Amino acid sequence: MSLSRTSVAAALGALLALGVPAFTAPAAAALAAHPAAAADAAAVGVTAVGVTAVRAVAVEAATVTVTGEGSASAEPDLAVVGTGVEATAKTSQAAMDAQTGAAAALLAAVRAQGVADRDIRTENVSLHPVYDYTGGASRLTGYQAAQFFAVTVRQVSKTGAVLQAITDAAGDAARIGSVVFDVSDPAPLQARAREAAHADARAKAEQYARLSGRALGRLISLSEDASSTPRPGPPAGDTPGAGMAPVPAAPGEIKATATVTAVYALD
Repeated sequence: MSLSRTSVAAALGALLALGVPAFTAPAAAALAAHPAAAADAAAVGVTAVGVTAVRAVAVEAATVTVTGEGSASAEPDLAVVGTGVEATAKTSQAAMDAQTGAAAALLAAVRAQGVADRDIRTENVSLHPVYDYTGGASRLTGYQAAQFFAVTVRQVSKTGAVLQAITDAAGDAARIGSVVFDVSDPAPLQARAREAAHADARAKAEQYARLSGRALGRLISLSEDASSTPRPGPPAGDTPGAGMAPVPAAPGEIKATATVTAVYALD
């Protein structure tokens, strides 16, 4: 019975997949008797030399993996002030009245410095009893009322003046919890940090390729490991404001960072 070219080629391919290292003599004779089938065998990468079969092995391409880091800085264009008022009185109503009056004075002073209503947000309002625990026993002595705000100052140079206005207006009731400088639109700053990280990764890859005696090939993959826009942290605790000297403010810089991992081919 004669063998078709298709069936012989399929059989040879199956033998390769199974890792069979040699053919039997009849198989080699069959190839010799069917030149067309032998051509198919050559097409799938098998030759018959006596009874030995040879299989081609693929070589994996060389790559280099690097980590790039970048940063970018900018001057802040706004400040967010955490501020508020606290008042203590014998009764809850008196405490609330005192807090309300101090808060109204604070808001009026902030608005007078050019801060728009949309940039003033109430963060917290509280009222709770105050106890004296002297002698191991608790005794109600009054009530404390408080209200805190987030005030966005869009003219950084006026931050100190806003702080001073708050303390002047609210007196002993004034509290300043934090001043955080920031940028209104962090996207361009972050984009510059990513560009720097990408350039750093490519420069490292080019150096490794040169040290290896190879040429840098195409970019295979790129992933961002981390990015952040650090901001100055708030000081610990609230700061009573009455009697403070004119308040200096040091905005400093806002710094964005980015880290990427890149894989390049080596030619």
